[in-house]
Amino acid sequence: MTNKGIYRLVDANINRLSEALRVVEDIFRFILDDKTTTKALKELRHNCQIGNYDKLLQARDIQGDVSKMSIKSELTRENIKDIAVANFKRACQSSRVLEEVFKLNSSKKSNYFKQIRYELYNIEKNLSKTSKTAKATTNRRPIKRK
Repeated sequence: MTNKGIYRLVDANINRLSEALRVVEDIFRFILDDKTTTKALKELRHNCQIGNYDKLLQARDIQGDVSKMSIKSELTRENIKDIAVANFKRACQSSRVLEEVFKLNSSKKSNYFKQIRYELYNIEKNLSKTSKTAKATTNRRPIKRK
């Protein structure tokens, strides 16, 4: 694998991790009104940047991505909890990829992404305990447009 390939892999997974964390963070912030978890997710999201932004950006190749496609299951969600769970899974998977890749040259960064993954497992577990989540999963009224 080339350095460009590694940078592409890191770039894609940093983006995926940050985006998934933002979705979950906003669910805890705006729907669940959970200030503590929102703060924890925001800190994780802000701390998942690794530097080398220019190299990552230069390596990005959206047109050349051999697997950029929409998966049908990503297009359907039944409720807010489905959205949260999908994004927790996405964030955990990206954390795992970053953990493994950084084993090549930075055990400190590798360990950091491992810690992020475990923290996400704990937060996800708490999601099912939240009574507001249960309400959010059954409250499927369409949004009224003005």
